[in-house]
Amino acid sequence: MPDAAPDHIARAFDLRHSFTTFTQRSGAASVSSMIDHAHDLASVRDATDRLLTAAAKLDNASTAEPSRLPGWTRGHVLAHLARNADALVNVLEGRPMYVDGEARDSDIERDAPRPLDVQLTDLRDSAARFQATGAAPADWSRTVELRNGVTDSGARVPFRRWIEVELHHVDLGIGYELEDLPAEFTERETDFLAERFAGHPDVPPTRLTDGTHAWSTGRAADAPSITVTGPAADLLGWLAGRRDGSGLTVEGGALPGLPPL
Repeated sequence: MPDAAPDHIARAFDLRHSFTTFTQRSGAASVSSMIDHAHDLASVRDATDRLLTAAAKLDNASTAEPSRLPGWTRGHVLAHLARNADALVNVLEGRPMYVDGEARDSDIERDAPRPLDVQLTDLRDSAARFQATGAAPADWSRTVELRNGVTDSGARVPFRRWIEVELHHVDLGIGYELEDLPAEFTERETDFLAERFAGHPDVPPTRLTDGTHAWSTGRAADAPSITVTGPAADLLGWLAGRRDGSGLTVEGGALPGLPPL
């Protein structure tokens, strides 16, 4: 069974806590007007196609090998992705995302050992269900409920799924790296993660930059005390818990420790 480390990451991108800070500060209805859900649904479809094409090159033995998430095999990651698609269908249709946390975890454990062809069929079918639900007429400005009382705009749900597919594709460890992520995705996810830690009392005032874009995060201050500079993929990897920050340059102090997502 996976240990605590992958669960922290899976929670973040399984949306137990994702977007909580942004939603609370900005309000779901106002955010929805800035989100192009149809564009994000198309991006999810493209990302899913890339993942399925890459995963089809595996075999049963390699599917059972460890992923980059400690304690999870590649089968765990594929099972999680399939069940998350169905969970987000539940969200869009007004049902609880999962029956409860135990059911979510037991479903992943149940499905993780399946043969590769079964995994791929399940992932393909669940992704199609998500796309079909997203294509149905709906009020995308409505507020939807995720887990643990977290709410957000319905329009943001496709981007949430995009996060799942892209980052867990990287987590499979099959040749898709953070550097391969679409530039738009990297920038938007960095926007969110910087906002996620904004105002956090345990994170010093910090400026992040990839040389083209800049973000502020951490405790509020007149000016940031620390500047973290590096390639976009390394910044995202550090913020998302996928890299240790060794590829980043830090001025004004040590690289801040980030709290669990």
